[in-house]
Amino acid sequence: MADVPDQLVLRRHRDLEGGPNGIHVRRSLLVLLAASLVAGLLNVFGQRPGSTTVRASAASLELSAPSHLRGGLLYAAVFTVKARRTLRHAALVFSPGWATTQQINTIEPSPAGETSRDGQLTLQLGKINVGSTYRLFMQFQVDPTSVGRRAADVSLYDGTTRLIHIDRTITVFP
Repeated sequence: MADVPDQLVLRRHRDLEGGPNGIHVRRSLLVLLAASLVAGLLNVFGQRPGSTTVRASAASLELSAPSHLRGGLLYAAVFTVKARRTLRHAALVFSPGWATTQQINTIEPSPAGETSRDGQLTLQLGKINVGSTYRLFMQFQVDPTSVGRRAADVSLYDGTTRLIHIDRTITVFP
């Protein structure tokens, strides 16, 4: 049998005797790890998209995107506009929470124009005929250092008239 190395005490290191709460600390850490994994599977930390639809007499706006995010997460948001009347100058206006501490990777199809309306990102969609559906796909990445809650509202405008507003809050976990 080999000699025991100088720094090891068999009763303590092999048999786990004499340590104050040693086994309890290890089991508690294992339970915490398992609980965080189960919470991730139950979508507590985000990634699974939720859907919100708001209807008005002129159009409806549906948003499909996760509201709970993690730092570094790549995710997609889909905006669906269904026109109930012709929208001559349709535009989506995003609160600063969509671009603050997030990167906008792609926007498809490319909007007819991009601008800022009182500090809010505005994507001009152009004309949407009555009965038509317009889908806008955006891909984002959350900055790893952005933790907290912020407003991520979106509004549908026709020219200067606001038709629909979706009030939304996102939560970013570390």
